[in-house]
Order: sequence, then structure tokens, then C-alpha cells
Amino acid sequence: MVDISVKIGKLKLKNPVMSASGTFGLEYGELLDINSLGALVLKTITYEPRQGNPAPRIAEVSSGMLNSIGLENKGLEDFVKKKVPKLKGIKIPVIASIAGNNAKEYAALAARLGRIAKIAAIEVNLSCPNVRHGTREGLIAQDAEATQDVISAVRKAASCALIAKLTPNVSDISKIALAAQKAGADALLVANTFPAMAVDIETGKPRLGNITGGLSGPALKPVILKMVWELYNKIEIPIIGCGGIMDYKDAVEFMLCGASAIQVGTATFVNPAAPVEIIKGIGKYMKEKKMAGPGQLIGKIKVGSLWRL
Repeated sequence: MVDISVKIGKLKLKNPVMSASGTFGLEYGELLDINSLGALVLKTITYEPRQGNPAPRIAEVSSGMLNSIGLENKGLEDFVKKKVPKLKGIKIPVIASIAGNNAKEYAALAARLGRIAKIAAIEVNLSCPNVRHGTREGLIAQDAEATQDVISAVRKAASCALIAKLTPNVSDISKIALAAQKAGADALLVANTFPAMAVDIETGKPRLGNITGGLSGPALKPVILKMVWELYNKIEIPIIGCGGIMDYKDAVEFMLCGASAIQVGTATFVNPAAPVEIIKGIGKYMKEKKMAGPGQLIGKIKVGSLWRL
């Protein structure tokens, strides 16, 4: 049996497949064994409750889907009191996802969550395309200084593993990645959704209540794959690939380009069992290629006739 376990900072995962925040919940336990995943990433929470964006919030488009949820959630206190107890049966690492208006809010969230034994890591969502961060224009992950400020504050507040969730909607993602690394991130999630929109030609109106939303699904894969490949030799911390991963072949592509692990999101709307199938597919692929472990796969894309070392 092939060992497909990986390390992401302080996290040791039995396989490199995680759920993507906001796309996978405990209710999926009725359809598959959640504990078969490498890690469970929870829906993003904020310090105070958020109502989210107006409906409709989801629209299917060619090669993907748009979502404009707007980080709807009941806030930190509700999460601690009502959601954490429900994680009792989860045996794999649980990763909390957080978002805030400023570094102070991010730090407050991290400080509280970092004290919860069930939370193994914190994913710092710097890149939701459907919310405004106070008076700031654009996304935190579009600004290297803002990224460094937030990750530094979270790093001081919590000792658990930190994952910086970046946006693909930048001219040079390496500047943001290096800022997150310098500030103390243990890994990078590359990347969140692209801002996009769709129009109903019969009504002449946007198909989303918020007009625009985040594009996810297969359309993103070639773009995000390039970003992972570009970052692999520029940073020292692990990369988690996310964007259009629908099957094990997509996952293997990401790993060849430098991802130590991957997250599966939109695929679960089409096939809830996709993460489990991807885990099995990665193991089978590595066995067929006679690979002893992920170290023989991660970042080993061929350049010309040579394996890149």
C-alpha cells in the first residue's frame, strides 16, 4: 500500500485531499466517510454574525459556477457553542476558516479558535470576492502590506498551523505569497475564486442578487495551475492547490506543479463522493508509477526531458 501522507506545517495528513471551505459540511457524513479525508475545512466564520448577500446566490455557468454567499454565518460565539460540539466524531484534522474587516478582528478570531483543542489549524481567508473589508477597496490578498499585517496579527494570536488563502485576481501572486510567508504563514492556499458575473437575457438582469460573485470550477484550473507552478520555486512553505479539481488527474497535475495538498470544492456539488474518489485515484496513480510517497510527485513536473528537482 502506498503511503500518501503529507505534512503541512504542523499538520500531518494521512492523504493530501481536503474539503474546500463553504462547499462541504458535516451533513456529507450521510453520503461518505468524512474521516477518510486528509482534513476537514469548515465554512468561514466572522467575529460578528453576517446576513450574507441577497438571493439568488448561486448560478451555474459554462465550465463552472458562480456563488455570492457573502460569508453568511452566525458569528464566533455561535460557532464555539453550537458548531464545535458537533465535531466530536471527526477524527481527522479540523481547519477553521476565518475572515474579518481588519487585522484586529482576524487576531481576535484566531486567539479564541487557537484555544480549542479540536481546531488543528486556521485558514485565513484574505480573498472572499463577495464582501467589503470595512472601508478598504479590493481584497486584503490583493495588497502585500495588508496581507502581511493580517497574517502577522494572526500569527501572534495563535500557535496552531496557519494557512493564508490567496486570490488569483492579482498581477503578481508571488508578492502576496512572499508577504504571507514573511508574516508567519505555514502554508498558502492557491487560490480562491475569480470575480465574475452572468446575465439572464430574458429578464436583462444579473443572475446573482449581488450582481457579481466568485467563479469556481474547471474554468479556473489552468490559471491556478500556472500560479502553483510559478510559486513552487519562489517560496519555502507548502502550497495547497485549489481551483477546478474535479478528479484525481486534476489533483495529480496540481501536485506535479508543486502542491503538497489540494482542496476539493465545486466538484462536490456535482459528485459528493469526489474527494474520496480522488484519494483513491492518487494512491492508484502513485502505485502504478512505483512512487514510494508524495515526495516523488510534488513539484516533479518535467521541464524538457528532465524532472525538475
